[in-house]
Amino acid sequence: MQLDDLYRRVIMDHYKNPRNRGTMNDEAVTINLNNPTCGDRISLQLQVENGKVVDAKYTGEGCSISMSSASMMTEAVKGKSFDEALNMAERFSGLMKGQEVEFEELEDIEALSGVNKFPARIKCATLAWNALRKGIENEQH
Repeated sequence: MQLDDLYRRVIMDHYKNPRNRGTMNDEAVTINLNNPTCGDRISLQLQVENGKVVDAKYTGEGCSISMSSASMMTEAVKGKSFDEALNMAERFSGLMKGQEVEFEELEDIEALSGVNKFPARIKCATLAWNALRKGIENEQH
């Protein structure tokens, strides 16, 4: 099996079997973002305690790349400090720019590395990560 096929399978698995899809109570930090270019939208909810992402859930609709990315991101950031989560978001940006980046937190994220070959799809992949950044920045101020 070729790497591209494996990556495609990982992306489709997260799309068809999303992790952390759903909502939390009203106390959760909620960030709503959309990508007007393609219509993807996400509502990310973070349960935060003492500078840490204790839990993460999302709802929304969009292409397989944006929804898979949200599923992967919510899996990866649970239990992480704000700094660790922001560091992951920074590394994900690097991955989208074609940099060699490894995600020991959740290797599935590396399946999105091929997105950088399709500039129009980068916004799809980064939507959930931008919501994460925004949510943490709101909590820190």
